[in-house]
Amino acid sequence: MERSKIQVLYDASHAVFSQEGLPTFQQIHYLKTLLGVDESGLCDSPTSDATVDSSSSSSNSKGLLCGHGFSEITYIHIHECDYFSMGVFCLPAGKVFPLHDHPGMTVLSKLLYGSTCVKAYDWIALDCAGSQTIGLAGRVVDEVIKAPQEPSILFPRSGGNIHSFTALTPCAILDVLSPPYSEEFGRPSTYFSDIPIPSLNGYAILEEKPMPSNLVVQGAPYLGPSIVTVDHYNFGQIDFDNHV
Repeated sequence: MERSKIQVLYDASHAVFSQEGLPTFQQIHYLKTLLGVDESGLCDSPTSDATVDSSSSSSNSKGLLCGHGFSEITYIHIHECDYFSMGVFCLPAGKVFPLHDHPGMTVLSKLLYGSTCVKAYDWIALDCAGSQTIGLAGRVVDEVIKAPQEPSILFPRSGGNIHSFTALTPCAILDVLSPPYSEEFGRPSTYFSDIPIPSLNGYAILEEKPMPSNLVVQGAPYLGPSIVTVDHYNFGQIDFDNHV
């Protein structure tokens, strides 16, 4: 039986992130190719006919859990284990997901539909000695992206590990994070304010701040194709050499 696209992504993510040691560039590139650059790639992953936005006239949006249906930022939890998590953030037009980090994580992101303004930084130097983190960061991205868009990869120290999103239209972003956020293991989500440095174009001071009081993230059920997890399914050894 043919596996769903989200099952294929789960199988490959588990194979890559559950192994001993860090993933290779080849393995990360393989995951990126699974996310794809075309709208037909993984757009069926968070879908259900019951959640289709009937006001959308775009055939490319058929079956999507569209942001038009939400008044707040909404997270659709797909899967989480010790090695990685998968989920979709749906943002209504005008909503902002503020500047936040991904400590020690590798993150693959795919814009499923819509358009958003992305701002991202990487640390140049930081001070964690006090009660709050503060430091110098270099801007990596400050642009509008629109689906279909090549997936992005954030590494622990490069690629724009600290980023924010401002939805210009209703949009959805599929994230694969490894390892997942965990307060217990020292991987909390930390928010920042950025203060541009006029004399240093492209650089800013980032200062830790509490989670914004106006940030509301609701949850919604995942209604897409079911995922058979590794506990119940042996997907075998993936031959990365024949997929890249």
